[in-house]
Amino acid sequence: MTATTSLNEGATPTAPPVPDGGKKAKQRSGNRRETIAGLLFISPWIIGFLIFTVISMSYSLILSFTDYDLVTNTMSPVGVSNYAQLFDNPRVLTALGNTFTYAIMAVPIELAVALLMASLLNSVKRGAGLFRVIYYLPKMTPAVATAAVFLLLLNGNQGAINKALDAIGIQGPQWLLDPDWVKPSIVIMSAWAVAGSAVILLAALQGVPEELYESAALDGAGPLTRFLRITIPMISPTLFFLVITLTITALQVFDQAYLLFYRDGADSAAPDAALFYGVYLYQQAFQQFNFGLAAAMAWLLFAIIMLITVVQLTVGNKLVYYESGN
Repeated sequence: MTATTSLNEGATPTAPPVPDGGKKAKQRSGNRRETIAGLLFISPWIIGFLIFTVISMSYSLILSFTDYDLVTNTMSPVGVSNYAQLFDNPRVLTALGNTFTYAIMAVPIELAVALLMASLLNSVKRGAGLFRVIYYLPKMTPAVATAAVFLLLLNGNQGAINKALDAIGIQGPQWLLDPDWVKPSIVIMSAWAVAGSAVILLAALQGVPEELYESAALDGAGPLTRFLRITIPMISPTLFFLVITLTITALQVFDQAYLLFYRDGADSAAPDAALFYGVYLYQQAFQQFNFGLAAAMAWLLFAIIMLITVVQLTVGNKLVYYESGN
């Protein structure tokens, strides 16, 4: 009994263990502080999203069921009358047809040009940074300046493109007057600024393992085979992403067509082939002041884009190669 007592008296006292509940409370407190700090950092984006996206879209949806009078600032409910007018207005159908045709032409061409640019940049070893800057400059050029340049390039009589074609014995078309060449001219102007897509594809190309190319070369695969069998499958998720984003952008085309054909306000002089959905929506909203009809047009375009995107996701996910196997 005495020995036991002396051992206990000589032992160093230890602090009682902290209950698990205390550790969890501290962890929850730390997580809460991190969450608050994160929300404060992204609060400008959240405020902007709520004001310029959520509230604006909600207001436009309400506006699409009304007849808005700009002078008196009053809205009169009209039910689905604005949506019914969309299907009775032949110019809406013309604008939709032009927009779809342009998207079908522009998306594959822009994707091909971007992939070509990315492949060239990926092959450059010395001075790669300088070439990337040069390739990206068209993307930084204001749309108005780009349109002014292409008005000169695409001039049917004195344009540089037609003069170059004449030099090799080809008679160039009237790019901005011939209805058959209006949309190709806008596609050419759009393809001028695909540097953003090229940068994304360049990052994807640089992520393809070199070992795959080396193994294929040892097996006797040529450059084209390696490109089709290795490069395309490995970057297919990026290609799939760009197809979706470029399609959405093409269906909302506005500035190229407006700057080339409607910049002077002479709507009657512009050919019907240049009437895109975004341009006609702008005319209804800010020239005719039919805000209810314009809001209905915007929501119809939103529904069309959503439908096309869902179809692309459904079909594309079956064709895209993911390394994870999902």
